[in-house]
Amino acid sequence: MANVAIPLGSNRLERTRSIRERIDIPRRVTLIAAILVVLVVALLLAFIGIRGTRMFFEGGVPLTQIFSATWDPGADPGQQTFGLLPFILGTIGVMVVAAIIAAPLSIGLAIFMSEIAPDWARNITRPAMEVFVGIPSVVYGFLGANVLVDVLRSNFHQQFPLGYSWFAGSLVLSIMILPTITSIAYDALITVPGELRTGSLALGTTRWQMIRHILLPAARAGLMTAVILGMLRAAGEALAVQMVIGNRAIVPTGIGQPIITLTSGITLDMGNTTDNQVWNMALWTMGLILLLMSLTFVFLARRIGRRGAAI
Repeated sequence: MANVAIPLGSNRLERTRSIRERIDIPRRVTLIAAILVVLVVALLLAFIGIRGTRMFFEGGVPLTQIFSATWDPGADPGQQTFGLLPFILGTIGVMVVAAIIAAPLSIGLAIFMSEIAPDWARNITRPAMEVFVGIPSVVYGFLGANVLVDVLRSNFHQQFPLGYSWFAGSLVLSIMILPTITSIAYDALITVPGELRTGSLALGTTRWQMIRHILLPAARAGLMTAVILGMLRAAGEALAVQMVIGNRAIVPTGIGQPIITLTSGITLDMGNTTDNQVWNMALWTMGLILLLMSLTFVFLARRIGRRGAAI
């Protein structure tokens, strides 16, 4: 048999890369998509920022006036006042009370789903939460206005003379944000290493002691993030809250009084203004304040998440 000489360097066959592989289309497409998302967010922030500050630069309204408690945009020119304090306090008050109501229930439900519930109960609870998420906000508001408000006015007339109140808005919001907090809290709990559970139980602790002293401290960052994101969800809600809070631009002194929020103020007044009116500029300022509040909550959630990951 004749020996066939193999040239040096030919022991590995190299395939010529196609033009598509050289360009690397998937990588470039994802890079362009990421750049577009960042650009859209930046343009949105810039647009709302410019619009939100027109009231001060073009409308001649002093910055200190937004901290006034008087809101009277329909007065004669020169006598208009644009105090946004009732809107800011109303927004903060509604979402804080909603979080106080929803957080214990949501975290308790997450603990039940992750540590206690059998498979059949978990298979019922999780779809039920998805149903809550899918219900339109107008349905929550309609039920609140026709059921909750009447119950408060009829049975607790001294505390809630009108029924439409701060508490009614917070209670409706607490139901709406309960699935959000529960889902995030559940994910935080199931990511806790199983070794912590088994080690604690092996030392003789009960299941409730393990949950109280091991599980909750280990998932603390995730649980706090869940509550903050729930509050962020509550801050942006408009229609359901608007239908039950009474929408009065006053600084509340009690939980039974009617109030107003930033989102409610925008939706109620945007049809009464034109682009160049100071009133319209004030509504954009409300939107800017709401955006700054949302960014603050997002920053807190990311900061807590990073601190929890470092621990």
